[in-house]
Amino acid sequence: MRSLIFVAIASLSTQFPGTLEAAERMERSLRPVVRPASAPTGDRQSRNEAQVIAALAVKALAPSGATQTPAIRSADVRPTKRATSLRPKSRPAIIRAIVQTSAVITEAPVDNPAGFSRWIAEFRNRATAQGVNGTVYDRTFSQVRYLPEVVKLDGKQSEFTKSTGEYLSSAVSSTRVDTGREKAKENAIVLRSIQSKYGVDRNVVAAIWGMETNFGGYRGKTHIPSALATLAYDGRRGKFFEDQLVAALKILQNGDTTPDNMVGSWAGAMGHTQFMPTSYEAYAVDFTGDGRRDIWDEDPSDALASTAAYLDRMGWVEGMPWGIEVTLPSSFNFMLASGTTKKLPSDWAKLGIRASNGATIPDHGVARVLLPAGAKGVAFLVFKNFDVIKRYNNSDAYALGVGHLSDRIGGAGPLRGSWPEGERAHTRAERQELQSVLTRAGFSTGGVDGRIGPNTIGAIRGYQNRVGMTPDGHPSVTLLNRLRG
Repeated sequence: MRSLIFVAIASLSTQFPGTLEAAERMERSLRPVVRPASAPTGDRQSRNEAQVIAALAVKALAPSGATQTPAIRSADVRPTKRATSLRPKSRPAIIRAIVQTSAVITEAPVDNPAGFSRWIAEFRNRATAQGVNGTVYDRTFSQVRYLPEVVKLDGKQSEFTKSTGEYLSSAVSSTRVDTGREKAKENAIVLRSIQSKYGVDRNVVAAIWGMETNFGGYRGKTHIPSALATLAYDGRRGKFFEDQLVAALKILQNGDTTPDNMVGSWAGAMGHTQFMPTSYEAYAVDFTGDGRRDIWDEDPSDALASTAAYLDRMGWVEGMPWGIEVTLPSSFNFMLASGTTKKLPSDWAKLGIRASNGATIPDHGVARVLLPAGAKGVAFLVFKNFDVIKRYNNSDAYALGVGHLSDRIGGAGPLRGSWPEGERAHTRAERQELQSVLTRAGFSTGGVDGRIGPNTIGAIRGYQNRVGMTPDGHPSVTLLNRLRG
């Protein structure tokens, strides 16, 4: 058997940064972020898991770097409610031996700054006090180097001002759709098995894969322990990255991978679907049954299953869509699009809302109206699963990208509606200016922080009502220009 080596916002897809609201920057996801213990549960376990594992585990017998496709029929894998651990069942003895016999490093690498070397020595005590084996620590840090370029990236993250329409045209490009359909076909057996086990739409899982790393095409090449150590020592959020570094060390200690193989994005996200180390520790799964939760391998099975397991834990509702594009009647009361009003699709239909393709929308559950570009853009009814996707990356634009890409992978066509021409998202300075002028006009935003939240949207609606504009609550460039005037 070969030696077995086996994790929430630059993003997301590092390739397609967007906006939190249409007018708000979407920061890089910490993908996915660890959730409280009270997060929804409900792991599914295949009734014949032994058959699934036996078929998939042939990967462990293949030569290093080889990819095996397990011969599993979706009909052979059926979910049950029996809970399953998110931890691997066993660790290969050979990995434990490698970890335990590694040489201890007695002095810091000569090419690291003196201050960083002192920090490494001091952090060792904090890490071992949290359960990290000293030998594992020394072995890992023999390869750790200070990465000044990571500090620059952390301090100078770009401010993106794409509109939602521009963002979606990039995130759900024709090339990405074509690639997604090919990858979904190549991995159809595994994706069907994952859907059967976790109840999460396989096309949504594939879409997250596409959004995060272009279907594994770019997973990052940064040495994760070095990046996390650099950011813990010399970054804006030292405590956060220390926690991530401890989790990464424990991943190595568990034998899921080796220090030289633990690579990913400069901010610490790893694998095909970009898990941060703490989230990996909490949610990653060993779907192939080889004793490792290997989200780095060329075979994406463990990474895709880990994403499905995460969404399942966050409350995914099986059989419910993420959302549906709709048309609104000319008489629509835009105050109902505040985000707090939820109705069954049949009740929205009584108010004149229809699916854009003319079909009747089944009552999958309550939904809310989402207007990412205001009254002049595309409209959606979004369900609970839309918000579950946002638990992976808390951005409406990202969730729309994942949802629409999943529909396209499944065979659907482009959106039918159009986006307003010339629209763009505000910069942070413009968002702060918007809040300031709204407050001066008598519509309090609850502070000037550059974040477009419920208070700011409420203030926008109040101003729009006063001056006779459509009260869609959208922080458009037109609105800001009018306030300036």
